Amino acid sequence: MSQSTSNHESRTSLADYRTALTTRAARRPAVASVLARLPIAMIGISALLYVQRETGSFAAAGLVSAGSLAGVSVGAVIQGRLIDRFGPTRPLLVVATLLALLMATLVTAIESHAPTAVLVALGAATGLSEPMVGSASRALWTRLLPPGGARNAAFSYEAISMEVFFILGPGVAGLLVMAPWAGTGLVLGVALQFTGAVLFALSPAVRAWGPAVSSRTSLLGALSSPGMRTLAVAALGFGIVIGFVEVAVPASATEAGHASVGGLLLSAWSLSSVAFGVLYSLSPWPRRLGLRLPVLLGAFGALVALLAWPSSLWGLALAMLVAGALITPQSTAHSAAIEVVAPEGTAAEAFGWVLTAVTLGLAMGQSVSGYVVEHAGPSTAFLVASVAGLVLAGVVWLLRGTMRPVTRPAASKVALTSV
Repeated sequence: MSQSTSNHESRTSLADYRTALTTRAARRPAVASVLARLPIAMIGISALLYVQRETGSFAAAGLVSAGSLAGVSVGAVIQGRLIDRFGPTRPLLVVATLLALLMATLVTAIESHAPTAVLVALGAATGLSEPMVGSASRALWTRLLPPGGARNAAFSYEAISMEVFFILGPGVAGLLVMAPWAGTGLVLGVALQFTGAVLFALSPAVRAWGPAVSSRTSLLGALSSPGMRTLAVAALGFGIVIGFVEVAVPASATEAGHASVGGLLLSAWSLSSVAFGVLYSLSPWPRRLGLRLPVLLGAFGALVALLAWPSSLWGLALAMLVAGALITPQSTAHSAAIEVVAPEGTAAEAFGWVLTAVTLGLAMGQSVSGYVVEHAGPSTAFLVASVAGLVLAGVVWLLRGTMRPVTRPAASKVALTSV
């Protein structure tokens, strides 16, 4: 990979999106991955709202949600490494089964009003067992499409579709928590994730992804690349900012006397994220990845500060639309960076590290935000989130020189079947 590739991401076109999404081998896993990833935001918010409804405490709910996210962060790396080594089918089927069993245990514990420590432990266990279909799906595109516009479009599709799920997830969770049983959203989300993971794992293109010829010797795996470590810091900052907001926004709605609107408000910033994300993928900026990561994170942190000023929920929704414009561009930049800085044979694990960094950030943001909300109010939480984003953007800026391409062997040819 040339130096120019590391600094510039090829522009994509609408034709590239069509090429990627009409690749015959990708159809079944793409549909299955939609089912598996659709509830990814819904599960976390449903758990948070469910626990808050049963315990009456945002702090306890934030801790349980943070425990779940911490489990996801560990599971993403472990599953990513197993997927790279053995292929996705067996690992995904095993963890999907564990997820169903552990989630039933968590719901039972919530209903029986178990101590918060027990709920946090079970939340972490269920998070650990959530199938990492997103990692496998992103890595699968590198096996189905050659480098270039179509593959970049596929990565953008992954990021944009995730934002669509983040639009639907919180809104659906906010509505379902008002159902006769507050755990409806949590159970429905797990059912969708289980079904999608199993269908994805058993699709022909995924089953054809066999074990790796040889295993890596480095214990660090994908993180042996300095650029991957810098990317992880950027993803961590991204997750911290979002984690703060995901607790502070429902708290703002509750404070205003409209608790049921909290989930819908969280969907507001994903609306602008998707719209702007499509335009951004056609001409990403800054062109250099080393600059793109800190600039996008810093601008995101600055815009989140706007959420502290509105005095009404309508004003908060408008501010979220503005701040949300930079969510999908960051996710797209993370995917583009993986192509440059991840060592050969670590595609799923590298994406797992990005997910780990984001979810650790979410866990940190949610747990601290719950405390700040209860002691200083939602507005202060928004300002703390902004400062955290700006500080970590500064760290990424200082490390921007590490965003260099790793040495890779020539890519093997992949048979493509498009219509």
